[in-house]
Amino acid sequence: MSEQIDRLEDVDVPQLLALQERKTDEWHRTSYTASATGLFKLIEEEHHCNFELWHEEDRARRDDQGFEFVYRAKRNIDQWNQRRNDCIERIDAWFAERSPTFHAGTPMNSETPGMIIDRLSILALKNYHMAEEAERADAPGAQRARCQEKLSVICRQRSDLAKALGEMLAAIARGTRGFRLYYQFKMYNDPALNPELYRRR
Repeated sequence: MSEQIDRLEDVDVPQLLALQERKTDEWHRTSYTASATGLFKLIEEEHHCNFELWHEEDRARRDDQGFEFVYRAKRNIDQWNQRRNDCIERIDAWFAERSPTFHAGTPMNSETPGMIIDRLSILALKNYHMAEEAERADAPGAQRARCQEKLSVICRQRSDLAKALGEMLAAIARGTRGFRLYYQFKMYNDPALNPELYRRR
């Protein structure tokens, strides 16, 4: 995907969903390489963070590899989560730079575009992995059926959320709805702000 998007009005939500789907499948077979530009590069990077987080969370729940294995997985989760939050903030900054000036009284959205894109990213991963489980030949039939039901719910959630994002972006472009950049200010990763770390020194 090489198309450069410079205007908020040109953001194509179905194209965004397709990117997340395509990369989820691709990264299960090949290593990560950036392929998009501009906004979609930011979205791809954020999705990659969630992709790595998903698999580190799976690894962290193993109880047959010893303490060091789980400890390393949890450390990796912290690092990927920090990168994920940084990506969300960069996505929101892209939208904020291209949004109309909000006037006093403009209704403010409780979620930012970056937060919704993050939720869509996680749903893309859930969709991929639940479909895998719904088709797993060595799983009991009743379990596969339950996974198929869950998959239907995930698909509906993703469709509803994508529609909400499209409507929100259109309202922002018209100037009838706004959002603020909500910085996460994660404290536990900062040795100067985490009391467990600075008191130890």
